[in-house]
Amino acid sequence: MSSRWAWGLVLLVMGAVVIARAVPTPRSIDDSFITFRYSRNIIEGQGFVYNPGVQTLGTTTPLFTLVMAGVATAAGGQDFPWYALWVNTAADAINAALLFYLVYRVTRSLYPAVVIGLLWAVLPRSVTFAVGGMETSVNILWMLAAYTAFLHGRRTWVGVFAGLGLLTRPDAALWILPLGVYQLVEHLRERQIPWQTYLAGLLTLAPWVVFATAYFGSPLPNSLGAKSVAYIVPGADALVGLLQVYATPFMEFDTFGVLGIQVGFVLYPLLNALAVVYLWGRDRRLAAFLAYPLVYFGVFAVAAPLMFRWYYTPPLPAWIFGIVIGAWSLVEIVGKRTNTRVLYPVAGALMLGVWGGVALNHWQVTPTHGPQSPAPEMAWHDIELQYEEIGRQLREEFGATAETRVASADIGAVGYFSGATIIDTVGLVTPALSAYYPFDRELLVGGQNYAVPPALILETQPDYFVTPEAFVRLGLAQMPEFTENYTLVREIPFEVYGTGIQLYARDGVATSDGQ
Repeated sequence: MSSRWAWGLVLLVMGAVVIARAVPTPRSIDDSFITFRYSRNIIEGQGFVYNPGVQTLGTTTPLFTLVMAGVATAAGGQDFPWYALWVNTAADAINAALLFYLVYRVTRSLYPAVVIGLLWAVLPRSVTFAVGGMETSVNILWMLAAYTAFLHGRRTWVGVFAGLGLLTRPDAALWILPLGVYQLVEHLRERQIPWQTYLAGLLTLAPWVVFATAYFGSPLPNSLGAKSVAYIVPGADALVGLLQVYATPFMEFDTFGVLGIQVGFVLYPLLNALAVVYLWGRDRRLAAFLAYPLVYFGVFAVAAPLMFRWYYTPPLPAWIFGIVIGAWSLVEIVGKRTNTRVLYPVAGALMLGVWGGVALNHWQVTPTHGPQSPAPEMAWHDIELQYEEIGRQLREEFGATAETRVASADIGAVGYFSGATIIDTVGLVTPALSAYYPFDRELLVGGQNYAVPPALILETQPDYFVTPEAFVRLGLAQMPEFTENYTLVREIPFEVYGTGIQLYARDGVATSDGQ
């Protein structure tokens, strides 16, 4: 890929990525604030902790946490939402370029390469979590870099990128698995073992494993176990969610309704199957890349965890790669039979026009909340804005400090903006509280997957308690032991988790009047 046209188009694609993330501005998701608080404590000298003095690994992305701390140190500030946006933008610009390269490598055509690059630039699930401050874009970067290195026989770099992937997200193991299996089989045929890859991966992971074991007691995030016992999730939820995302990767439902799901449910697996056949005759090593969405689907469908929105994005680059390659294989068949050269640019424009148009249809010119600049509809962060307001009120009006104890199930924005010691009722950063789970299912309000165990609040006695109304409706809200000792000092109407977001103060602690 040496022509000026090719490099110019790569720059065009990367520029589109930058614009599509700069325009929405940060719209941080609650979990990103957990990472930001860890990063802030690091640069302020508190250590790799969420609550000062408590050495618990409550974030699943230690590498992204350290990157945020490093950027903040270099910038000399603490504007973490913006730091995350620009790091993610840089990662996604490279991701789009790598997808461009992979498609061009296989098809030897710039048309489908431009299509996939621009699709990644505006894809709602790509943009949302980049501006949302999550580590998704960086996780995908290591995946695409590892597969690219594999294609070029760079065994050491495959191991390095795999190690960086695991340090960014534990579920990176799911994209490493098909790559590792294919690489091992390929080497065993020559009676070799890819020891360079394994050694590089181990050396990349080793510093963190040693540090985390000594510092936290384990290199594994505590949040993994905490989430598995705190939430009650119907067994089919993960399966249904994955089916919907795989059938509508471009948010087809917004444009075509149920028909979009029905067509995508048949069309996109078929195109991925055609892509496997196409790749098998050109560069079969990329079949491992196409296997990743299937591995991801199978593991999460069987494990059936609570699927947060950003869990659905990692397999999409490979899934969309298969869709574009499969569609282009049909274009080539028609092109060869008709000997019509104009077919190729027309087909490329049609693919981009349909899929890109569907993706852009999910964008809002004027969002219903937050910054009034265009953004994907799914970049919804209204609840984070409410939590931010409460966090700021705790600090600015109620005088909350690091000694103030605030209980909350959603700890991101509340913890970040209040600066208080957080009693995390889910147990992500307070592992001892997992002893209160599983909770009595009779506490669960219809349509919800979580309720605060009453004993947890009654026994820990936080100064303040922040909660969606539905999480306490059938439990604490009906118990005299709670209502006689805590006063509801604020409720923000909010219909997602009950009737609103509630702020309780324990009798005797400061409220808005400072008394």
